[in-house]
Order: sequence, then structure tokens, then C-alpha cells
Amino acid sequence: MSLSTLKNRRERGFFDGQFLIAMPGVSDSNFARTVIYICAHSDAGAMGFIINRSQELSFTDVLMHLDMIKSDEAILMPPPSGDLSIQTGGPVESGRGFVLHSDDYLCDSSIPVSDDICMTATLDIIRAIAKGEGPKRATMLLGYAGWGAGQLEAEIASNGWLNCPANDALIFDPNLDDKYERALAGMGISAAMLSTEAGHA
Repeated sequence: MSLSTLKNRRERGFFDGQFLIAMPGVSDSNFARTVIYICAHSDAGAMGFIINRSQELSFTDVLMHLDMIKSDEAILMPPPSGDLSIQTGGPVESGRGFVLHSDDYLCDSSIPVSDDICMTATLDIIRAIAKGEGPKRATMLLGYAGWGAGQLEAEIASNGWLNCPANDALIFDPNLDDKYERALAGMGISAAMLSTEAGHA
């Protein structure tokens, strides 16, 4: 699914607002031990963001790359904007930034993902966060994960993923190291219990 499809969707799909948790049998290294938040699912495919892969970049680095601040201005960044988490959202359009955020911030390009979470992929939200005027909760992701029509369903059917309702607190938690284990714990299981025979919760 593409970003334009997400913008034009009219209703939520079955996996919208769900976590996908990678099973041990996932062969693609892009997705090994990942937790993915699905933002859109329809007959056309699915789109989501990996929420437990770090990026070497800081938010300050992003602002300097976009020429929004100079290097000597970085120290003046208002908290918590200087600490905004930057993550690897997926292998598709990996140079493009997306912000998942609480719904207390909205602009014309914001797309509702769930009742409480929106996604914005324009510079408006970057400027707002840099000024300390952004949403209370936010994480920036570079790239996204995408599936074509029927692809995600086939991967779940072949035990590539566990799926469960998303936990908003986990989405925005900057502690990435054990997020995979905590997502599993939310389902009442541990990584040691997983096999390629498991299904969904």
C-alpha cells in the first residue's frame, strides 16, 4: 500500500491499529525481531511502521539536514524536542520522514490512524516540534513497511507474524532494546515460547 492510498482510504481495515510481531521464521533481515504498528490495511494492501529499530540520527541532525537550524543553534533546542526519538520505520522510502503522534496536534496533512493517533509526513509538524509547539507524544520514523494486495494476509497465514491490538504507550516508548519482548509479554508469551507453528491472539 502506498501513502497516497492511505490518504484516500474511507474506512479502517481489519489490521488497522494492530501490532505485528515478527516470528522467528521471518527470513527478511529487515523484519527480524520487529514490532510493526499497522496504520492502514485494505484490499489494496497494508502500511505500517517498525517501532523498535533505532536510527543513528538525532532530531537535531534532522533539523540541520533540512536547514531549519544551524549547528550552533542546536544547544538552544527546547526540550523535549531535542530528545524526539528517530527510528527506522521500514525499507520503503527510507529517506522520507513520518511522524506518528498524539491527536492533540493536527494540520491539513495529518492523517488519523486510530482514535488517538495520527500520522503527519510534512515539514509543518517538524517545525512545530522544533518550536516546542508539537504534540505531547511523537516519534519520527524514516521509511515504512508496505505490503501489496493479499501479501500481509498470506504472511500471517504462513506464521510469519503474530498480531494483537496495539499499545499506544509502547509505540511512543523511546526504550527500544526490549520493546520486542514487551510486545510479546503484552500477549502473555515470551520469546522463548515462540515457534514457527504459532498463530495470532
